[in-house]
Amino acid sequence: MTSLVVTAKDVVADGVVALTLARPDGGRLPDWTPGAHVDLTLGSGETRQYSLCGDRWDPSSYRVAVLREPDGRGGSRYVHDVLAVGDPVELGGPRNHFPLVPAPRYRFVAGGIGVTPLLPMIAAAEVLGADWSLLYGGRRRASMAFLDELPAGHATVVPQDEAGLLPLASWLGTVDDDTVVYACGPAPLLAAVEALVPAARLRTERFTTTEIAAPVRDTPFTVELARSGTTVTVDASVSVLEAMRREGATTLSSCERGTCGTCETTVLAGVPDHRDQVLADHERAAGDCMLPCVSRAATDHLVLDL
Repeated sequence: MTSLVVTAKDVVADGVVALTLARPDGGRLPDWTPGAHVDLTLGSGETRQYSLCGDRWDPSSYRVAVLREPDGRGGSRYVHDVLAVGDPVELGGPRNHFPLVPAPRYRFVAGGIGVTPLLPMIAAAEVLGADWSLLYGGRRRASMAFLDELPAGHATVVPQDEAGLLPLASWLGTVDDDTVVYACGPAPLLAAVEALVPAARLRTERFTTTEIAAPVRDTPFTVELARSGTTVTVDASVSVLEAMRREGATTLSSCERGTCGTCETTVLAGVPDHRDQVLADHERAAGDCMLPCVSRAATDHLVLDL
């Protein structure tokens, strides 16, 4: 973990604040790429994930934006109501499960706070001279963050109280082989985009889980932790992460719903049964990592690099 301090806290839309974070000594921060996120451990002790949405070429500060979620688990309320300029936060990462792949043309679709990981992608597309456009929806114009940062002429802004739902079908049209679509936002928005765009041309980032099929097996399996030499048995009633904890083994985790990637762990042997919302198809096929908070084993035995 890296110790940072809050150097600025700004309201960027109704219910959204942007935090600027830096080292206390002003030193260089780890490099990152568009689509990356960080784990922030707040003063309340809770760890939350936020997309980096600032200037990736600024080596001395990060920017994240936090939407107040009245029905959430409390992290956003802490950020909005308690966290202040000068307060310390602990940082993990950055990590990137939503990378910008090379393409001649990009179509970005954002719903609400889902615009945050797309902002650095848009900046990169501009630098690369790629053809890009953004369809950005929100409940009200005043609730839509960073409207003033969008380059003119490329963004279609659709506040729902003015123009209804996003016109996805007409805006996306036919997605050809030169185009990659990036979408981030609420689950219904992502489902609508998935219905229109071929999977090979689409990249999504989710805030919530979707329904997943039953596990490959419902019988116990064993997990060997290679570094400690500990072996734990995992039955159907517990997750791999919980079984490890019972034996005193720990690893950093956060959402424990398979959506954040914080607990991603290297698999040294065995075949994982992936049940997360983070890994891409090629990462699942490689079988060399898993999220033990939700993923299980397809084989009798797994060996993890823990």
